[in-house]
Amino acid sequence: MNIIIVDDDSLVAGALKTILEINPDINITATGSDGQEACELYRRYQPDILLMDIRMKNMSGLEASALILKEFPDARILLLTTFSDDEYIIKALRLGAKGYLLKQDYASILPALRAVFSGQTVFGTEIVARIPQMLHSSPSFDYNACDINERELRIIELIANGYSNKEIASELFLSEGTVRNYLSSILDKLQLRDRTQVAVFYYQHK
Repeated sequence: MNIIIVDDDSLVAGALKTILEINPDINITATGSDGQEACELYRRYQPDILLMDIRMKNMSGLEASALILKEFPDARILLLTTFSDDEYIIKALRLGAKGYLLKQDYASILPALRAVFSGQTVFGTEIVARIPQMLHSSPSFDYNACDINERELRIIELIANGYSNKEIASELFLSEGTVRNYLSSILDKLQLRDRTQVAVFYYQHK
């Protein structure tokens, strides 16, 4: 797993590099110190995951995420910050970031990286508990009008609750391939890009 770390605190970046490289399946390809450098490093190395701070000088992690995801829609970006700020979390979700973790929760970083690498979206426990309240701003949505059937709606609910395709398949007694087909159909019908946007859409229209 090739990872780029970007943090304007060189001590934090160095500590993360040291901690993560103890694991034989992880290679820290490069480190950077601001959003502009994150964009340049991503273009050069195209890592499996970009682990990036949010608040940085010159260009923030959110600004860099927007630029990178515009150029590389499949980029896996895991945001790491000391600030549990609702506005940042919502922006990260809407941008399509694959995760948002608090730096204080060091124990969760390695499992989060592996989960993101496997295709999941991850958020710290404290953040997950607050997402519904943060995004609950619109009246109930008529999924029938978008031709979303009961099975697809159930899959949307499970995605919003953090289930992976494998877990959804187990819950609904389906194959993972069938779940992927349902997800593709859901994305097409709701005109969304990925499962993170599905979760955001669900909580906004709950």
